[in-house]
Amino acid sequence: MNEKTVWETYDETQKQEMEATCRWYMDCLDQAKTEREAARLSVKLARQAGYTDLMDAVKEGRKLQAGDKVYAVYNEKTVILYHIGTENPENGMNILCAHIDSPRLDVKQNPLYEAEGFAYLDTHYYGGIKKYQWVTIPLAIHGVVAQKDGRIIEVNIGEADTDPVFTITDVLPHLGGAYMEKKASVVIEGEKLDLLIGSMPAVKSADSKDEASEADAKAKEGVKAAILQLLKEKYDMEEDDFLSAELEIVPSGKARDLGLDRSMILAYGHDDRICAFTSLKAMLETETTPARTACCLLVDKEEIGSYGASGMQSRYFENMTAEVLALCGYTASLSVRRCLQNSKMLSSDVNAAYDPLYADVYEKKNAAFFGKGLVFSKFTGARGKSGSNDANAEYMAQLRKVFDDNAVAWQTAELGRVDVGGGGTIAWIAALYGMEVIDSGVALLCMHAPMEVASKADVYEAVKGYKAFLKDMK
Repeated sequence: MNEKTVWETYDETQKQEMEATCRWYMDCLDQAKTEREAARLSVKLARQAGYTDLMDAVKEGRKLQAGDKVYAVYNEKTVILYHIGTENPENGMNILCAHIDSPRLDVKQNPLYEAEGFAYLDTHYYGGIKKYQWVTIPLAIHGVVAQKDGRIIEVNIGEADTDPVFTITDVLPHLGGAYMEKKASVVIEGEKLDLLIGSMPAVKSADSKDEASEADAKAKEGVKAAILQLLKEKYDMEEDDFLSAELEIVPSGKARDLGLDRSMILAYGHDDRICAFTSLKAMLETETTPARTACCLLVDKEEIGSYGASGMQSRYFENMTAEVLALCGYTASLSVRRCLQNSKMLSSDVNAAYDPLYADVYEKKNAAFFGKGLVFSKFTGARGKSGSNDANAEYMAQLRKVFDDNAVAWQTAELGRVDVGGGGTIAWIAALYGMEVIDSGVALLCMHAPMEVASKADVYEAVKGYKAFLKDMK
C-alpha cells in the first residue's frame, strides 16, 4: 500500500507513459458518452487488437486454443473479451469487470410538448444524481431511433462545434426565494428536468387554403410543429418514432485537463468508464498468451441495480463462457460451473476520493486519496455492510503480493464514514458463482455529478494494476 503519492516517485519516462495513457483514455471518453457508444468503441478496439467474434467461431464450429482472442457483444450494451490461456479453463479465469453505463437523463417515450412558446423533451433521470446539478449547463442528445422498417438512426447532437446544445432551465434568484427554502433533494423536482429544445414556430404558407392543414396546425402547436419538421428533415423521424427510441441526455463537451499543473481530468462518465477503459486497455495490451484465461467483462445497468438482459444479473456472461468452454472441448455444464467458481475477479468501480472541503463525511484513515493508486474495498454496503460482498482475507493477501511484486501503487478505502456513506457494486452478483471477488477501482471527486474529477496518476496505476492481475494472479 502506498503511503505517499506516486507523483513523488515518477521519473520522466513514467510521466510520459502516464500522459499517453490518459490522452488515450480521454479520447475514449469523448467518443463514448453512452453504454452503446462505449460498447461499440470497445468492439472496434478489440478487433484492431486481433479479437474475433465468438459467435462466428460458434457458427463455424471452430475450436479455440491457447492464444486465441474472441469477443461477444449483446445488444450493443454488454461486451466480453476472452484471451484463452494455456491452463485448463476449469481452473478458472482472471476477470476484470466494470460497467459502462453512467448517470444521465433519458428521454421518455412520449416526450415532445410545447408550453407557452417553448418546445421541450420530457425526461426521466437514470441512476443516482443530484437533480439540481443538471440545470443551466450545456447538454447533448445521444442515442438511437429504431424505426418500424428496421432502420436504426444514430443521433448525436451537441458535441460538434457547429451543433446546437440544449439545457434545462432554472428559476432566477430574484424570484426563487420559496425554492431556496426547499431541501436540496427537491429544489429541482424530477418532472421539471425537461430539456429545452426550441422556441421558433413553424411558418405557415400565406396562400394555404387547405382546411386539413389548418386543423392540423391547430392540433400541433407551432413550435412543436417546427421541431417535428426539423426531425423529419434531418432524421426522417415522426413523432411516433420516439416510442422506439433510446435517447440519452448527457453533458456536452470534451474531457479536459484540470489544474494549472494538468494533473487531473474533468469529464463526464468517469463512473465507471474510468475502470472500464483502463480494464479494456490492460486486456488489449496483454499480448503474451496468459496461463489462466483472461477475461474483460463490460456490463450495462449497474446504476439501476444491474437488472435487465444487458445487466450483470442476466445469464449472458454465463452463457458466453459456456460457449467458450465448449469450443475449447469442455461441453459439460459442470465444466462451466467449475470455471466460474475457480475464477478470480476484480469488480472494478469507482470510489470516493477524500475531499478536504467535506472532511466530515470521511473517516480519514480509511479513505482513498488522489495520487495513491488503485483502490481496493474489501467491503462496500451500508448499515452494517448490508449488500456487501466482503472479500476473503486470503484473496486480499494474494492481491497484495501481485501488486507489490509489480510495483503498482494501491490503497484501501471505505466509502465514507460508518452510517454516513456506503454503496453497492456488482461484486456480490459475481460472487454468487462462488468465485473470489473484490471491489477495486479509481477514486473520484464529484462522483455522479455531470462532470467528475480523476487523477491522471491513478488512471495510469489502474492500467498497470489490471495488467498485473491478468498476468500473475494464480
